Amino acid sequence: MIKGIHHISMKCGSAEELIRVKEFYVGVLGLKIIREWPDGIMIDTGNGFIEIFTNAEGEHRLGAIRHVALLTDDVDEMIEKVRSGGYEVIVGPNDKIIESNPPYPIRMAFCYGPLGEQIEFFSEK
Repeated sequence: MIKGIHHISMKCGSAEELIRVKEFYVGVLGLKIIREWPDGIMIDTGNGFIEIFTNAEGEHRLGAIRHVALLTDDVDEMIEKVRSGGYEVIVGPNDKIIESNPPYPIRMAFCYGPLGEQIEFFSEK
């Protein structure tokens, strides 16, 4: 039986990228590292983990998974932290209603993370 998503995995290819990953996820977003080992770290998002391996080389590519959505109570605050940290905001905070049954009102914004990953900050309204 599936119980949920445990973690999302990414790879960085240099010590400098790992420093940027820690600065972004821990320093800017305020998440905590819960485990470190010689080839990786695991960061707690509150209801799942981001696992980052440090043993990759080469080019980062956007694949079939388009983005990681992080649930927050305050999308605007998170985007302000991202901007203050010097990271690129792709889509600023905005309200949408997903035309589902029933309609689903949300607030969302997107940025690029330190490895080129797309991150959505998501709040249900």
